[in-house]
Amino acid sequence: MLGTISTIIVALACVDAAKVLTQTPPVHTVSPGDEVLLKCNIQRDEGYYVSWYKQVPGSTPQYILKFYHEHSSPSFGTGFSSDRFNSKASSNIDYQFIIKRAEAGDSAVYYCGTWDNSAKESV
Repeated sequence: MLGTISTIIVALACVDAAKVLTQTPPVHTVSPGDEVLLKCNIQRDEGYYVSWYKQVPGSTPQYILKFYHEHSSPSFGTGFSSDRFNSKASSNIDYQFIIKRAEAGDSAVYYCGTWDNSAKESV
């Protein structure tokens, strides 16, 4: 029998940057087979993609996908596909990352990221 999956979401913010990304919920616990919805507010739209990353403790972050609110579908990193992962936008600053049919291997810290044009760096 499968147990619950604890998916931890950590807000990614860069102190030196003018733009602050806010992720909700901070912690999300689901059962296997559930759909997971993670949200990211990028504060202001500067015309860049929002990327999502997965980090298992003790490992480097994995690039999952990037998505821009004017596009209909995301582009994916190696090992990730639209079969279980997707991204949408409810506005030009509010993005969602969706995991379909959650699995135990999805337990990780997830980060959203974008480009801060005023700071000239990724946040």
